[in-house]
Amino acid sequence: MKKLEIIIRPEKLEQLKHLLSSLAVHGAMMSNIMGYGNQRGYIKTAKTKKPLNFMPKMKVETVVSDDIVDIILKKLTEELSTGQVGDGKVFIYDVADAARIRTGERGEKAL
Repeated sequence: MKKLEIIIRPEKLEQLKHLLSSLAVHGAMMSNIMGYGNQRGYIKTAKTKKPLNFMPKMKVETVVSDDIVDIILKKLTEELSTGQVGDGKVFIYDVADAARIRTGERGEKAL
């Protein structure tokens, strides 16, 4: 199992929810976050750069089976990319185990 931590532009959240649903990913957690990366907290406009320091972003976390990770990554880059700096990142972590509190199911059954 893999945990995906998906950082995106706020306006892309509905597209991401639809994308995950279409790939049968049924569980996710969402957080409003602020941050900056390569763009260093600036929005480039035609005439000037405006310092913002931290940009609004959305973080969506989900745990999926190993065999669907590459498919999700491919769809994310195809459907959510604007081609601009600040589109986001995906961090991928190994998940050793999971347990459903209600039933005690373990592993992928708990997803």
